[in-house]
Amino acid sequence: MWLDARERIHAPEIEGEWLNSPSLKTRELRGRVVLVDFWDYTCVNCLRTLPYVREWHRRYAASGSAGIPPAEHGLVVVGVHAPEFHFARDRGNVERAVRSEGLEYPIVLDNDYRTWQAFANRCWPARYLIDAQGYIRYLHLGEGQYGETEGAIQRLLRESGVTTPLPALIEPLGASDQPGAHCVSVTPELYLGYGRGRLGNDSGYIDNQVADYTPASGRAVGLVYLEGPWFAGREQIVACPLLGRESRLRLRYTAAEVNFVMAPPDSDGLPVEGRATVVVRQDGRPLTVEESGADIMLDGDETVVDVTEPRMYRLVRNRQAGTRELEIWTRKPGLEAYAFTFVACADHPTLEAGS
Repeated sequence: MWLDARERIHAPEIEGEWLNSPSLKTRELRGRVVLVDFWDYTCVNCLRTLPYVREWHRRYAASGSAGIPPAEHGLVVVGVHAPEFHFARDRGNVERAVRSEGLEYPIVLDNDYRTWQAFANRCWPARYLIDAQGYIRYLHLGEGQYGETEGAIQRLLRESGVTTPLPALIEPLGASDQPGAHCVSVTPELYLGYGRGRLGNDSGYIDNQVADYTPASGRAVGLVYLEGPWFAGREQIVACPLLGRESRLRLRYTAAEVNFVMAPPDSDGLPVEGRATVVVRQDGRPLTVEESGADIMLDGDETVVDVTEPRMYRLVRNRQAGTRELEIWTRKPGLEAYAFTFVACADHPTLEAGS
């Protein structure tokens, strides 16, 4: 969305701990066009936006000292990592995600949300374009509108004095980015801690203690149901299997893809091995190869996920969206579960609201 002259404001400072670059000051970037991308490495919507951001950096930002391109087209891309969960404040976890996603542009860790608040931002992902005079001229919240964003980049580069030929706009990279793509409504993001979550169990959450949750007879779409021993924290639930009993979770959902944010058992210093095997079933049976997300493995007759680091795990990738039931369990104490996210089709643009 373009901002008219009355809406334009000078871009605030981008503050925090920097990766891939020394600290950059907004005033030092005058004369350059700057793309500011708010993201979080556990956010599926952000991860689906990153291929476009990477390509814009490749196309328009020649590498230079201090992360500032000296010539060529002159775009400066800055990723602002605003963490949704406590473990995403850890520099090592973010650095691992940056390497995994192949992000070579400057990244700032906005752990205290100072930059988020300075921009009055309210969701992940979000993109802001700053012109060569330091004014915010364009913004887009959520996925989508990649052609419009790149067109805005090119317009501001021309305004800044760039005269070199500019490439044709990127062709859509995902199915839902194609013109005329249609996807059904999906189950909204589901948080699992008592601070933002909702349980379908009659008991609701039993806060800050280990409790034995009773199975429910019926299950509504879009609610999580716990079975067996779990600890309910504000941000996450923690598996506490006792005497050989599993900690189980059931969920009826409407979507094509399901992702699950989890962390291994050593996250809170528990004296257990820092990994856990999680069994995943759909509609009462193991996933088929066609239904399996990228992190699913076959273990004997079961489909499982090996949780070795705190991140988003891709569980289910059905061919079409529909209403199904997911069942998950583990015998490993200390596994932390944070949130489910859902995708309607191969690449469905959705919005993840900030808190």
